Amino acid sequence: MSLLANNGKALILAMDHAIVHGKIAGLEDPGQVIDAAVEAGADAVMTTFGIIKRYRHQLIGRIPTIMRLDSGPSLLSQDWMAYTEYSQQFEVEDALLLGADGVVTNMFVGIPVELETFQMVARVAGDCLRLNMPFMVEALPCPGEVVREPMSGHAMAIAARLAFERGADYVKSYYTGDIDDFRQVVENCPVPVLIAGGPKMDTLRGALQVVYDSLQAGAAGVVFGRNIWQSSDPQGMIRALRHIIHDNGSVNEALAALEGS
Repeated sequence: MSLLANNGKALILAMDHAIVHGKIAGLEDPGQVIDAAVEAGADAVMTTFGIIKRYRHQLIGRIPTIMRLDSGPSLLSQDWMAYTEYSQQFEVEDALLLGADGVVTNMFVGIPVELETFQMVARVAGDCLRLNMPFMVEALPCPGEVVREPMSGHAMAIAARLAFERGADYVKSYYTGDIDDFRQVVENCPVPVLIAGGPKMDTLRGALQVVYDSLQAGAAGVVFGRNIWQSSDPQGMIRALRHIIHDNGSVNEALAALEGS
């Protein structure tokens, strides 16, 4: 099964944040967020074992569902992207048991858990091959002594390729802020690259522009969370993103539709 729509693009709603945050604005009612995603036309939902288990009737058979297998310590213990320990906590078989359509893990580059996450990605890739399960890897260069510019196209391209070489079917990356710079990430990765949204952006136009520009560079779509369910109109935001991703629309058109909804 492909996690992309028929046009080779995808708008995936991410709602796996509480696995490390525990408490985060916008995800208090996962069922409400899931219904918004289905009704507005998201292509898939990426979430956790607990959410799929509790809201299975709202997910499975209604919208393709991708389950996160891994996690680090909570944010009360260690900072994001500065982990000293990290682990796979669920198996591909668990995702199949719940009826999920794909799985996802992180892969951190440039911090002490790098090799640990490499090994996890390779192990999961083998399990996914045997069980015919699509596998997405979030390939993340981490700031530190070696990686001085983690958001550069050079660092992102290295991380994306490392994920591909270990068996990723899809790579989740961050847009670097420049079309030509990000193009090297896509051109160096033989599997589809989707961009993460990260924290909620300052403006709607800014968020939509990031999506539009990444597509011009060759990205296959987005995996957005906070920029959707922390917005004042999650369904409107999904529809605006769909207009850019699936209808080849402009930022101005999408923004006008969103502001008029």
